[in-house]
Amino acid sequence: SLARTGQRQTVPAGRRRHPRAPRPDVLCPFSFPGGKCDPTDQDVVHTALRETREELGLEVPEAHVWGLLRPVFDQQKASVVPVLAGVGPLDPQSLRPNPEEVDEVFVLPLAHLLQTQNQGYTHFCQGGRYRYTLPVFLHGPHRVWGLTAAITEFTLMLLAPDTYQPRLVIPKLHRG
Repeated sequence: SLARTGQRQTVPAGRRRHPRAPRPDVLCPFSFPGGKCDPTDQDVVHTALRETREELGLEVPEAHVWGLLRPVFDQQKASVVPVLAGVGPLDPQSLRPNPEEVDEVFVLPLAHLLQTQNQGYTHFCQGGRYRYTLPVFLHGPHRVWGLTAAITEFTLMLLAPDTYQPRLVIPKLHRG
């Protein structure tokens, strides 16, 4: 979801407990509200609106949905379809996060995300070899990475195409 406050836009995010974590201190990366489609969901938009309501206590009317981003895939190859919506002025204190799913809620101002010093990339290796690169966004003690950062990057490319320029540099492969 995306909120607009005057000229400033913010992206709500939260830290989520890992659903299979045996201890409450094992957390997933920061993420947007989301989850699997329920049989009662008409489509991915209804899934996103329901999950936002369940996880954050935030009611977003279907008429406020701007559209869908291209699907992305998680590590298990499950399809994730980001749904963008306007939520108007957002006061994080007004949200009612579900303590079973969300430990913390914070907002990232669009202006902050567009500052290059708050943007970076993480190169992932496996078995000593380069595998892939994903963006990372910094905000105080928070580091948004993984699929959430990739979706954030796609959103910035859409909302601020003249301002946000991905700076991805692929590391050189060492042979030998």
